[in-house]
Amino acid sequence: MRDRLRSLLLGALAVLPLSTAFSPGFPYGSEKVRGVNLGGWLVLEPWITPSLFDDTGNNAIVDEWTFGQYQDYNNAHGTLVNHWNTWITEDDFAQIAAAGLNHVRLPIGYWAFDVGPGEPYITGQLPYLQKAIQWAANHNLKLIVDLHGAPGSQNGYDNSGHRINYPGWQSNQTNIDRTDAIIKTIVSMVDGQTGTVPIIAPLNEPAGYDGDAILSAAKQYWLDSYGNIRYPPGVAPTNTVELIHDCFQPLSYWKGWQTGSSFQGVAMDTHIYQMFSDQNNALSYQGHINQACGQASSLSGFDLWLIVGEWTPAATDCAKYLNGRGVGSRYDGSYAGSPGVGSCNGLTGSGSTFSSSYKTFLRQFWEAQVISYEKGGQGWIQWTWKAEDADEWTYQAGLKYGWIPSNPTAYKYPNICG
Repeated sequence: MRDRLRSLLLGALAVLPLSTAFSPGFPYGSEKVRGVNLGGWLVLEPWITPSLFDDTGNNAIVDEWTFGQYQDYNNAHGTLVNHWNTWITEDDFAQIAAAGLNHVRLPIGYWAFDVGPGEPYITGQLPYLQKAIQWAANHNLKLIVDLHGAPGSQNGYDNSGHRINYPGWQSNQTNIDRTDAIIKTIVSMVDGQTGTVPIIAPLNEPAGYDGDAILSAAKQYWLDSYGNIRYPPGVAPTNTVELIHDCFQPLSYWKGWQTGSSFQGVAMDTHIYQMFSDQNNALSYQGHINQACGQASSLSGFDLWLIVGEWTPAATDCAKYLNGRGVGSRYDGSYAGSPGVGSCNGLTGSGSTFSSSYKTFLRQFWEAQVISYEKGGQGWIQWTWKAEDADEWTYQAGLKYGWIPSNPTAYKYPNICG
């Protein structure tokens, strides 16, 4: 059935008037993407803002779903409004632009647009999305609207809004239809603003490793989203790029996908982390750098614009709640079933506590990744701009403490990858 739907859609796309003047709001393919994610703002993540969760006094509150479910509405709403007003402001956009970056990726959940019966989410995020678009325009930054959580959850992670054992987004068509409708809403919101919002990412990290049902649903959804983003009904074709995610599949899996004369303006988002396995946590500093340098060859030659949309100079899973609130770390052995590598002391928290040798590694690892991602792909967007107590992850802290240069092309170790 999915193959038949794909054939029908491709047939429909084939007769659409592909604009020979397709002109996205950024010269992808000729200029490198250098950006940062605004994580933890409009979609809560316990590791980015642990205080919001700890202050509830309820250990069952592990994501944005339970944040609304297990608290008095007025208390939860007031906390969120204060957070939305203060976590990211226009000054952050000014700092990002001053650091020589050209993109920001803004995660937002489906509940900002559509809260269904029985869903305990608290809404009110859309005015901040609109502010972010204006702030990006004010500072000549390109903003990627990233739908980070879908109805039913596309991956079961807390960053989808709902931490559950198995994703449910693909389990019924209603979830997918709701998601399609939200993409249409986003497209209408940014209509005419391609110069500031050149890309829409229709869904973050569908868990393709969880089976063919999710992969099949995601692939059809990418095709449907292409039509919704590039050819919204009743208006001329847009110049907006569709940024699809690799669903945690190797790039070879996607060879030939959404290429050819039926498609214009499709980019692939891949996320590269080196701390979500025992093997990666056990790597030496040089081992991490070598692995980063090796990415250039694996990224090169892909047949869509390829952006590493999430990555970090952090090399361990030591950050509090990184694996989920109440879940430990593989590095120190507190994660169930992990043997551990050593103590997390000095590897997370405030950059003021980091040793000079650790900060040197963070600089080398950061440069190795930037060099590799620019050599092999179209560029990169670091996760994330700021966090309360995990400076090894954040661009803002890296600038402050010196492991990220104020000009992202000003390498201290230009030959680190040989």
